[in-house]
Parts: sequence; structure tokens; C-alpha cells
Amino acid sequence: MAQIIETSSQSFASVDVDLVTVDIIENALRNARYEMDAVLFRTAMSPGIREQHDEFPLIADHKGRMVVGQFGSFIGGFLDNYQGTVEEGDIFLTSDPYSCDGAISHANDWLVLMPIYLEGRIVGWAAMFGHMTDVGGKVPGSLPTDAESIFEEGVVIPPTKIYRRGVLNHEMLELILNQVRMKQWNRSDLNAIVAACRTAGRRVVELCGRFGTDVYISTLEQLLERNYRAMEQLILQTVSEERISFTDYLDDDGLGNGPYRIHCTMWREGNKVHLDFEGTDPQSEGPINFFLNVNMFKMFFGIYMIMVFDPQILWNDGFYPLVEVHIPERSLLRPAYPAALSCRTHGLGRIFDILGGLLGQRQPEFLCAAGFSSSPHLMYSGTDQAGEWFQLYQIGFGGIPGRPFGDGPDGHSLWPSFTNVPNEFLEAYFPLVIERYETVADSGGPGFFRGGNGIDIAYRFLEPGTISIHDDRWLTYPWGVNGGLPGARSTKYVIRTNGDTEVLPSKCDHVKVEVGDSLHYVTWGGGGWGDPLDRAAELVALEVKRGLVTHEGAKRYGVVLDDHGAVVEPATESLRDEIRQQRGDLAVFDYGAPLDELKRRSMEETGLMAPRDPVFGAR
Repeated sequence: MAQIIETSSQSFASVDVDLVTVDIIENALRNARYEMDAVLFRTAMSPGIREQHDEFPLIADHKGRMVVGQFGSFIGGFLDNYQGTVEEGDIFLTSDPYSCDGAISHANDWLVLMPIYLEGRIVGWAAMFGHMTDVGGKVPGSLPTDAESIFEEGVVIPPTKIYRRGVLNHEMLELILNQVRMKQWNRSDLNAIVAACRTAGRRVVELCGRFGTDVYISTLEQLLERNYRAMEQLILQTVSEERISFTDYLDDDGLGNGPYRIHCTMWREGNKVHLDFEGTDPQSEGPINFFLNVNMFKMFFGIYMIMVFDPQILWNDGFYPLVEVHIPERSLLRPAYPAALSCRTHGLGRIFDILGGLLGQRQPEFLCAAGFSSSPHLMYSGTDQAGEWFQLYQIGFGGIPGRPFGDGPDGHSLWPSFTNVPNEFLEAYFPLVIERYETVADSGGPGFFRGGNGIDIAYRFLEPGTISIHDDRWLTYPWGVNGGLPGARSTKYVIRTNGDTEVLPSKCDHVKVEVGDSLHYVTWGGGGWGDPLDRAAELVALEVKRGLVTHEGAKRYGVVLDDHGAVVEPATESLRDEIRQQRGDLAVFDYGAPLDELKRRSMEETGLMAPRDPVFGAR
């Protein structure tokens, strides 16, 4: 456990704070959190951080509890596992998931933590992690799809004082940067993260100076307590004492095995909710393991609850005592060191589908379908004609699920703060041309509220190189709910200059591309919500006109259109009656087909061999 050094032993006094002051401090902290983002985006170099915003900041109280942020607090896991001192001017860096209890989940995420001191006492913490384009290892991008241990995934940094009492540890930084392929990007991105944390530190000190340290600390306690009370009521109203379970799958592990089962059971005891992942498959030999930090999962649970049931609540760590989480050791979600973690993004995203399947069962009107529950990656690298190394890391977007309150957005990210890399940026800085960037009509699951469509990005390569792909949902479907139908699956294929088409696995490395080859990166759609036969026929016709649904796809809504795109009302009424008579009762969950059937049909439907059933044994 870390030893915190403070030169002042004076304790903080608990004082009454008026609501106006609470509101001012809360909004000032929220603004400081966004200022951290702004500092980072203006000074980082890698497109993953600068353009796509693959970073997560937080500001915590003096105990390390997140007050504003997104991913929950990273501080607790660090303090519990770090075996050294914390002093004024120290700034810590780590990229080792196993040393911080999964607060970060793979070696590409560089986490910076900074204690905020004032007059000899810690008054708060600032922290941020960002995804580095490359951290060394066996493949460009450092995310090998066939890794069997974390040692294959690049440099793994234990908790380290990158600044000691305000002084940069130059030798340590150079040692780390010597392991990576894009030193300039990593150096710039790290400096930007440090600058963002320092910005937050200044803002916290300013608030303490403006209102008084005791008022500031007492305000944070009040904010945390307010969140506790609000979440307590939500839990009592929405979570039953009856045990409810849900299961979803990761399609494969990159080594040809799958699908892998993630299972969770939820129930309430008193005012506490229990979430138990017993029944989840053991850890994989491949890199799809996701070291699920308990506090991170509590934050995911809280965010989902708030966004579905009461979006006006502002979340922080205050409700954590209300949530009990059990994750079996040596499972897919708590693997044993040194299990590989480089493809963990699919397990991370699938947690949100699991939460949706759990929280809506008691109240189906609040169910969300399965959506684009991942952040699939594309890496493209090589040496251009000028002898310069180029390396692209990009996150793909897809279909957000149909929801109780509307259609799922088309071509969107799982994470609300992520943005796409502009095509103009890609073409200016990398040897490629974007020939197509469009939604895939009919890929969103039909429903009263339609699932969002996936997208098809076509990259034409201008230099020979290699590509790597990380993706999932190529075998199983993003399921629909309350009568809504599943969304379409993902696919990736290369069209060679000779006209041959090569279907690529969802997880692959070392795929050689030549000048003129085109990669079609097709992402999956979101499941539909509610009976598609109840969707307004005129709205379906409008979406056909907009290219979001095809004429043939409109028939899945029971809508018949003429050659001009107008609704043929008698034929529509007749088709809808026919579908109602043939389909039977509406399913609460529509998975498309059982797993065994999906595997039997795999080659025919996807062009890929079905994965082998995983074999689990002692590692």
C-alpha cells in the first residue's frame, strides 16, 4: 500500500455549505474536467487521442473518489498496489493492468496520476489515461490478435514516478520510449496528459483558495452523498430481490476458439444491488481477456442506470457502497497474470449489452437492444517511398441499439465522447484514399425504434504495408428486444488489384496489402426495439429515400413501396397482417438463431470457418 507523505497533520473540518456554493464548485469541477480534454486535444499528436479522443480524465477528492470523470476512479487500485511514497510534486505513470487492479485494461493505455497538494495536505487527485498508438511488442500497434501472454504486447510500465518532487525522470522516460515505434507521438501524448492533470490541479487549488479548503472538501462530500441517495432510490425502484441472469458472447479469441460466455446474475438485498459473474467462462489462451476493475464496473452500472432511468442525475463515486460485485478468479473477466489482454475491448464493450439485458428484464419497457458494444480497431503501417515509417491506428464506429426513447444513431461510437478521424486528415497524413464512408442500409435491426446502421469504410492503399484488424460480432448477432429484430453482423474484406476478394477474420495481423488494394471495413448494426410492424409506414418510406433502409428491407417492417418510394397502403396492410399471423408471439430477446445453428451456417453466411469450442484447463 502506498505511503502518503503530508507535512501538515491538520485534519479537514466538516462545515455546512449552502446549495449555491455547492452548485458553483460542482460546475467549476465539471468545467475543469473538460478543460483537461481541451489541453490534451491541442497538444497531443496521435490521431487516436487528438482526433478520436481515446482518453479518459477524472478529478477525485483527497481520498481518491471520483467527483467528475467518466470511467470511475483509478486512484484506489493504484494506492492499494503501489509500494512506495506519495509526495508533493510526484506524478505517476503506469500501463500495467495487473499492478492497478485493472484500472486500465491493456498496455496501450498510459495512466498518469497526480496528487494535488495544498499547504502540505492532499486536497485531491487528477488522473487521465490515453491510448498510445504503439507501445512496442510483436506487431505495429501493439495489439497482437494471437498473443498468449502480456509479454507479447509491448512495454508494460509498473507504477513509476515519472516526476519525483517535480523533477522529470529523464532516464526512465527514455528507457520507456526506446521500446516503442512512434517515440515522438508517445512523448507528445504523455506530455499532453501530464499537462491536463496539472491544469486540473491548478483549478482545484484555485477553488480551495476562493472558497476555503474546508468548504471545498465538505462540498465534495455533499456531492458524493447526494449521488448515494439518488442511486439508492433508483436501486430500490428498479432492481428486484428476485435473481435475474443474462448471458452474451464474444465470438472468438483470435486463435480460432469461441464463442466465449459472459454471464451475470443480479439481485437486490436491502438497498444494495449484487452483480455476480459466476458462470462466465474461464480465461482465454488468446488476448480477449478483460481484467474488469470492480470500481470501473460499478461506474458502468451507475451510468447505465442513470442514463436509462433518470438522466438528470450527475454521477460520481458516491454510490459505490450500494453495489457489490463478484468476479471469479481466472475467468475471462479476471484473468491471472500474465494472461494476454490486447483484444480486451470486445469484453469491455459487451459488458454494456449484459447490463442492458439485466436491467430491463423486470421492466421490459426500459430494455435496450444490443448495439455497437466494442471499439474495433484498424492498424495500417509500413515504410513509404521516402523511407519514412507510417502507422495508423483508428477506431471503427457502428450502430447504436434501438432504445425505449428512440432510434439508435447510425455509425456512432460506443463511447459518447469519441469522434471519428476526418477523412481529410487520414488522406493528408497517411498513404491512403477513403473511397467510401457510408451507412450500410438495413444493417440496423428493424423495430418500432430502429437499431442504428453500421458503416462501410473503403480504404484504398497507396503504399504497400500490413494491416491488423480487431473486431467481433461476426458470428453472433446484436440482438433485438420486445419484438425488435437483430442488427446485421460485421465483416471485413480486401479487394485485390486483380479483382479477387479475400474475406478477413475479425481478428488478424500481418495481412499484406499492396498499392491499389482496397479494404472494406464493415461494422455491425444495433438491434431493434419493439414491434417493427408498429413503425409508421411513412417513416420507413422516408428512410428508404434517405438510403438507410432498402425497398426490400422495408418489407421487414411490413411496408410495401411503389417504384417511386410511396407507401402502397393496401399491400402494406395485407403484408403486415400476414407477418403477424405467421410469426407467433413476440420475443423479449431475439438472438437471430441458437449458437449451434450459427456455427453450422458460418461458412455459408460469413465466408469464415466457425470457431472451435474452447477447451479450458489449468494454465
